[in-house]
Amino acid sequence: MKHPVIITIARQFGSGGHEIGRRLAEKLGIPCYDKELLTHAAQESGLSEEVVAYFDEKPTSSLLYTLSTGAYALNETGLMNYAMPVNQQVFQAQFDAIRSLSEKGACVIVGRCADYVLQKYPYLVTVFVHADLDHRIARVSEHDGISPQEAKTRIARSDKKRANYYNFYSGKKWGTASHYDLCINTNSVSYDNAIELIAQLAEMKYADEE
Repeated sequence: MKHPVIITIARQFGSGGHEIGRRLAEKLGIPCYDKELLTHAAQESGLSEEVVAYFDEKPTSSLLYTLSTGAYALNETGLMNYAMPVNQQVFQAQFDAIRSLSEKGACVIVGRCADYVLQKYPYLVTVFVHADLDHRIARVSEHDGISPQEAKTRIARSDKKRANYYNFYSGKKWGTASHYDLCINTNSVSYDNAIELIAQLAEMKYADEE
């Protein structure tokens, strides 16, 4: 690719989006950021990793939790920063980390409203990975060693959290096809083929630009 293309992958829980993102990055020889974003956000913001992880992809705040852990943000005077709710501080920290990492070159970023954060980036490819519920239940049940009912509950909880987070901060509706360059159903497309499709799209989308 001529340009440092950033590929963002939003995903339903259990659809394989994380694995596709990781393997795509390996294929292209570029970094993949998923949970790694939490470390970067904590390092750059001064928030503890515990707080960043707790509020990861959550739209609401819990001051009680923050006070109980003692892991809160301090302003330049060393006092607690009450001006911005903790969840918004975490979102801002992740926003800044995504922008900072994108400035370093091509990469794959999984989740965390990255398509919204980087919407003005000139060489962006946005992808949504999804699958039928039964397919995801089977995958999560096998992967995590839990019952199908437990897997179904975990999927519903995770998808709701991701949707609420995305909708809250982006003002868009999570999973709406028109928000993405490509939507892939892993019921009908293998991971290998999904990776190839995304790589080809990234190559074709900016092939004629200098």
